[in-house]
This record gives sequence, structure tokens and C-alpha cells, in this order.
Amino acid sequence: MKQLTEGGPAVRISEHIYWVGAVDWALRDFHGYATERGSTYNAYLVTGEKTALVDTVKAPFLGEMLARIESVMPLEQVDYLISNHAEMDHSGALPQAISLMKPEKVIASTTGVSALRDHFHLDQEITPVKDLETLSLGDLTLTFVEARMLHWPESMFTYVAEDKVLLPNDAFGMHLASSERFADELPEWVLDYEARKYFANILLPLSPLITKALEKVRGLNLPIDIIAPSHGPIWRDPAAILTRYAAWAAGAKVRRAVIVYDTMWGSTAKMALALAQGLTEGGVSVKVMPLKETHRSDIAFELLDAAALLVGSPTLNNTILPRVGDILTYVRGLKPRNLVGAAFGSYGWSGESPKQVAEALTAMKVELVGDPLTAKYVPEAEALQHCAALGRQVAERIKERVGEA
Repeated sequence: MKQLTEGGPAVRISEHIYWVGAVDWALRDFHGYATERGSTYNAYLVTGEKTALVDTVKAPFLGEMLARIESVMPLEQVDYLISNHAEMDHSGALPQAISLMKPEKVIASTTGVSALRDHFHLDQEITPVKDLETLSLGDLTLTFVEARMLHWPESMFTYVAEDKVLLPNDAFGMHLASSERFADELPEWVLDYEARKYFANILLPLSPLITKALEKVRGLNLPIDIIAPSHGPIWRDPAAILTRYAAWAAGAKVRRAVIVYDTMWGSTAKMALALAQGLTEGGVSVKVMPLKETHRSDIAFELLDAAALLVGSPTLNNTILPRVGDILTYVRGLKPRNLVGAAFGSYGWSGESPKQVAEALTAMKVELVGDPLTAKYVPEAEALQHCAALGRQVAERIKERVGEA
């Protein structure tokens, strides 16, 4: 067996399955989502009478994955390569792995076959598998569960019956680099924060499909002792993440409002603080998030169970400030549900921005409370009183929707 050159040995996660992935300590951005704690690209070696590698890693981490596989067995003993998801943080090393391992078969979902071909233009034949089709490793059985749009059209889960392990790729994961491989080895607050942030920034627009997927898995009556996703730690207590996903996918809201704004000379900031005061007086907790100091992915995190979104911008060149446009575009793509909201902003000689913000919120199906609120140049006491009054109105609407408690 070859001596390890990088990354450390494989980690056994069950009787027949090893983690052979890679840790990306340096990752700080994932498609515009801030990943302050890095990430992992998890690949799993399933060792029966025959052996299957489920997913690979991002291409630059090929050596780390290979070293871990070789701590268990020679590369040429891998019989099958299985791609649960074609996105290149999980399939990037697939062409090189095929070349080195020369597997008996490369397997993907029916949609995954064309996705991999379009990504890599492979000469290698890829074997498609249908929903609930099985693969025998001799003494082990793999079941493939179609999970379309979780979060790409070709996504699927692989279930290892004898070990009661679900390998769901990007579902139930998080961006978190750590030396610990299991969720129960990490602080609960870190798990909750990173799992929420991942759901809010990647999976939120798929919430109805996630609810259906959870119902589908429950309906299959598959006993699951371990959930091993493709980012972050492995769950030896599946209920810990399944319960969270069920609640987040259901879109449950709490009595909290998020105020997002940008400001040029502080006037729109004054309006934001007055709105916050009114919301607080109305019995609603508030998160004020100035865009100069706040990353878009942190705003998505706060919106996951917030009941209201209020957005403010002064007017520049007859339109909203660029950072406000950025967050409105980002949040619209995440398709948050069941929000009330309001638009506000100061202006000098034109003042189009609050109306434009209101139009953007309406396009997101946010229920607007009141008309867009404006203040000329620096808001005086009367203008700030109007802001506080609007905050109280929004608070009342939140309580009508969410309840008093």
C-alpha cells in the first residue's frame, strides 16, 4: 500500500464505508455566499466484495482524495464510480479518477449521464440508473434514490442498506472545514449556524421539493443510522438535521423583521433606525443590516425564519444604490416565502428609489405594508415619526400573521 503524501488517512464512518474526501480550509466564497469557515468535499468509499467510490472532489483536491483511498486499498481495486451530483465541486476530479482507476462502470442518474458528458466530454460510457434501482457489491446493496432539483436536475441519493447509511450529496450539508468528521464532535451552535446558512443560501428556493423529498424518504421506510452529506460533517444522529430541514422547508416564521439599507450621507440610515424603533415598540424583534458592513449571505441567513423584510435606498442617478440592487437580486433568486415588508429612502431632487424597491419586493411576492416612505435630504422629526409609525404598522401585520406569542 502506498505511503500517504497529503491529507491524512481515510476515516471509517461505518462497517463498510470510509470518508475519503478533502478539506478546503481556504474557501471563502461559494457563488457569492460567504464561507468564512471553509468547506469540505466529501467522497465515500464503500467496501464490499466489490468497491464503489461515491462522488469525487473538486479537481485541485484530487491528490488528497487519492491518498485517502490508497490508505484503504490500491486505486485499481475500485470497481464502480458513482456520481450523485454533477456540480464540479463533487465531479471535478472524476475524469482523472476514471483514468487512474479504470473502473468497471461509472454510474449516474439518467439526467446525470448527460450532465457529466456536457461538463467533461468523456469518452467513457456512463451507466444510467433509475429511481430506486439497485447495485449489488456482492455482500452490500446500493439503492439509488432520485432527488431531482436537490439542488440540480440530476441529483440523486445513494443508500447503503447493510450499514444503514444515506449518502445524499448536497442535501443535509454545510460549508464547514474542520478536522472533526462527525457532527456530534462539533459545537451545537456552529452546526446550527452553518446548517441554517447553507439552507438559506442554497436550498431555500427548493423548499417545496425538500418537503416532498423528506416525505419520499420516509415513505420508503429505509432505516437510516447515518447521513453522510458531501459538504461538512457526518450526522450520526439523523434526526438532528432532518428535523431542522423539515422546519425550514415548511417556511415557519417568528416575530422578527430584517431591515436592509444602504445610505449615502446617513439620512436613509436614520430612517432605518426609526423604523426599527417602531417595530420594537410594536413587540417585534429587529435585525438592522447596513449593506456597507453586511454580506448578502448573512442577510439570507436572517431571512430564513424572519416574518418581514424592509429595504431602504437613497436615490442615485434616478435609481437605487448598487448594493441595494445586489441584495434585491440575490434575495429574489432565493424565493423567500410568507414575508411582509416596506420600502423607504431619502432623496434630494428626484426620489425614484423607494418606488423601485417596492416594485422589486412586490415581484418577490412580499406583502407591502403602506406606501413607499420617502424623506427629502435629512429627515426631520416629523419624517422620523412617520417611519416609526410604519414600523408599528408592520409589527401589527407580523403579529396578525405569526401570532402574538
